[in-house]
Amino acid sequence: MTSTDTFTPSHRGGSGTPLVLLHGFTDTWRTWELVLPALEAQHDVFAPTLPGHAGGAPIPDDPSIENLLDIVEAQLDEAGIEKAHIAGNSLGGYLALHLAARGRAESVVGLAPAGGWAVGDESYFAVLDNFVNLKQMVVGALPHVEAMVASPEGRRAATQLITVAYEHIPADLVAHQVRGVAGCEVDPFIEYVKREGWSLDAAAITCPVRIAWGTNDLILPPGVADVRFHTEWLPQAEYVTLENVGHLPQLDVPEQAAATILEAIAG
Repeated sequence: MTSTDTFTPSHRGGSGTPLVLLHGFTDTWRTWELVLPALEAQHDVFAPTLPGHAGGAPIPDDPSIENLLDIVEAQLDEAGIEKAHIAGNSLGGYLALHLAARGRAESVVGLAPAGGWAVGDESYFAVLDNFVNLKQMVVGALPHVEAMVASPEGRRAATQLITVAYEHIPADLVAHQVRGVAGCEVDPFIEYVKREGWSLDAAAITCPVRIAWGTNDLILPPGVADVRFHTEWLPQAEYVTLENVGHLPQLDVPEQAAATILEAIAG
């Protein structure tokens, strides 16, 4: 679809009721590429690249969640979307829930949304540090990306932290993912989260919420990274377990991920 060297601010396609897709930290809108055909068959899909990510707007000087949300809301306004179904993965899932609290969501599907560690559990510091280390490794590997993704072994190495299955993911998309990590402004946001932690005005969320989590998520492990959703924020939400699935269901099991989103929207 798009060259691995090209990073764009958003994608829009399909027709029907609006559906907004928000990607995770260090990712781009192209993480949704494999689910787009199924979703666009039923919905007007808008997938922006988040601020500070490759192809997106620059991260604001104050990279607070509120400021990031203001930018995303401005993107929605520019796209003519007042209210939409919103699906988000990881950081995108966390932002989707915040948008719901702002009244912008008809429904939310969170695929392993970030922010759910129990109060006092600072193990997420190590998760954030891993992103810093990952970017450093990726930047060093950039000259060899095309050679790496040319072999099954290389594609496995590039995707082992984010998916269980990988054989079906096109090589150009894997290369794009790698370059996207290298192009993400990781430090400002990580410093902000380490300082401020995670919060959510869950009482302001009145729309239906479905949260789906892969049993093999190596980045945000279930039972650790989802505790606050179950116990404090959204105990009333619908919870779905994705067996033998990693952190990015939309890449790992695109048909199942699309069905998980569409079923929630259909109610």
